[in-house]
Amino acid sequence: MLPPFTHRLRRRSFLTAAIATAANATLLSAHKSVAQSADKTLRVGYQRYGTLIILKQSGLLEKALSPAGWSVKWSEFIAGPQMLQALSADAIDLAETGDAPPIFAQSNWPDRLVYIGHSGSAPLGEGILVQADSGIEAVKDLKGKKVAFNRGSNVHYLLLNALTQSGLTMQDVHPVNLTPAAARAAFETKHIDAWAIWDPYLAAGEALPSAKLLTSAENLSPNRQFLLSRRAFIDQNADVARKVVTTFSGLEPWVTQNQQDLIHTLAESTGLAEGVIKTALSRLSLDVGFMDTTTQAEQQKAADLLAQNALIPGTLRVEDMIWKG
Repeated sequence: MLPPFTHRLRRRSFLTAAIATAANATLLSAHKSVAQSADKTLRVGYQRYGTLIILKQSGLLEKALSPAGWSVKWSEFIAGPQMLQALSADAIDLAETGDAPPIFAQSNWPDRLVYIGHSGSAPLGEGILVQADSGIEAVKDLKGKKVAFNRGSNVHYLLLNALTQSGLTMQDVHPVNLTPAAARAAFETKHIDAWAIWDPYLAAGEALPSAKLLTSAENLSPNRQFLLSRRAFIDQNADVARKVVTTFSGLEPWVTQNQQDLIHTLAESTGLAEGVIKTALSRLSLDVGFMDTTTQAEQQKAADLLAQNALIPGTLRVEDMIWKG
């Protein structure tokens, strides 16, 4: 049996080690916190087409944020659903998607993401293409047909709403989940009957001799773009969020002054013809503002339809995901 003073010595050594460990942990935590606050880099996710890539080309965001010591890092994504996964995982701080991806995201991560702004409506910028010789003249004629779209994207909601208004459901068609590039190849080789797609790929598809536009989103979906961030990021950087939204006010004048260079750059990045990009730009809204009650109601209508069709597990309140800053 050890003498009492030996027990006291061991206990004192243990307590000393524990205190040192806790102190080190506190110092490491403080160091990490200081490092994070010092790293004022806004990580932005964008697609090859849309208002964010135009903002990237303009350099306006860097100019707006640099006086406060912020820099901008841009990361490209293939579509909105993939971008919101990255946003949820803290891989980026800001994203832009169509109407449906935020609803699926809210269903998956109820308290993680927030809307911070939206564009004006652009219903001519998405639609459903069919083969010109298919005999498909109305949405109801899609019954039993193979329809390609990117699952969880804005055209997922467009297709669902078009089918619903024509008395059909998703069960009445054969959905094919494809990215834009894969869907175009399948459409051109007639492996699918219809293709729900957004600009500029819609404009490119319309230019194909074998294609015709069955319907645009007019009277079906406003087709807005939404700016989203993580709630945790916005809670600490509300001034950055406000600056991002207000910076868009300078985008339309910049596009007017640099239109031809922009068309050339976007054509190179997408691999599409300049005429296709010009058509797509003509129906893109560059008007971006903070969320309002009208847009909230539009998103709630979309969320309710997705819930009614069991595409999300239950009803949700879009209002809960809107940043009130």
